Amino acid sequence: MIRSQNNLEKKFMRLAFEKAAQNIGSTKENPSVGCVVVKDGTVISSGTTSPKGRPHAEINALKKNKNFHGSTMYVTLEPCAHYGKTSPCVNTILKKRITKVCYPILDFDDRTRNKAKKILNKKKIKVKIGILRKEALNFYKSYFLFKKNKTLPLMDAKIAISKDFFSVNNRKKWITNTFSRNKVHLIRSKYDCILSTYKSVNKDNSKLNCRIKGLERLSPTRVIIDKDLKLKKNLDIYDSTKSIKTYVITGKNNKKKEKFLKSKKVKIIKISERKKSFSYQDILLRLKKMGFSRILCESGFHTTNSLLKNRLIHNLYVFTSQKQLGKNGRNSYRNLFNKLKFKKKEKININLSGDQLYKVRIK
Repeated sequence: MIRSQNNLEKKFMRLAFEKAAQNIGSTKENPSVGCVVVKDGTVISSGTTSPKGRPHAEINALKKNKNFHGSTMYVTLEPCAHYGKTSPCVNTILKKRITKVCYPILDFDDRTRNKAKKILNKKKIKVKIGILRKEALNFYKSYFLFKKNKTLPLMDAKIAISKDFFSVNNRKKWITNTFSRNKVHLIRSKYDCILSTYKSVNKDNSKLNCRIKGLERLSPTRVIIDKDLKLKKNLDIYDSTKSIKTYVITGKNNKKKEKFLKSKKVKIIKISERKKSFSYQDILLRLKKMGFSRILCESGFHTTNSLLKNRLIHNLYVFTSQKQLGKNGRNSYRNLFNKLKFKKKEKININLSGDQLYKVRIK
């Protein structure tokens, strides 16, 4: 009986995490939370943190015209208990006469951490903490890093390689197929910032947005490292700078180029010109101060290689073609892969019409 109850609780908590995953990367400084309300063994309502972070998941779930008395709430993170721009979620939970609240981990925000249980218990509401704790810690890693002082934000990266580890095909532009490239758009929608370099954007004429119908609004902010302001003037990326925030990080003073970029609605972030090269750590800390907690690096071989060597990447998406390039390939990741000895390599089960996708946990 106890095992059956535990399995049922895990089932409802997984449903809550499915809700949370819907808006991850689009809730700004707030974490994306999922909430499921269950009564008599049936889900009667659910909610997700809204884009831009408000209202919270619990509020979205409880605003529906339902009788919540006697129900159990499964929420993926401790409900907030502090007054900010809105009143705390625990107040609404109390008003709706929820009987029991379950969440896997405590909030990382000191303003609310470990306060919900005391408030809810005082009003005779049961609280259970720890369901799917391990999954929650992994899901909220970016939020944890964002809240921790002097810690770099979560940064993932994606690469495409041939079966023999080359990242460039001398004969064709693409390594992988259309299905893989469409999957990249979906991955982008789960981040609030894309980091690239002027070399990559100039070479590929990259748009760095989400081009799947319905996901366009989830295109992340774009940040391009361009120390000497060498970004070309005839790029497709300028076509969407009105709808997608775009920044250039530079150390160069070039009034003419700066005027052009500003006319294209590109914002400029200045870093000291005296530095011979930019520190990736400084850039990541700057992005964190700007409110970014989930960064996806989409750049060329040398930048990605350097970030991997310096262990600045947390997870690596590896799109793999089944084709061997041999003499037609260049920029091989083979030596780096062997050196890093990736142990936590997860194959993502998705039909990419011959290509394969792996998610490698670096740290």
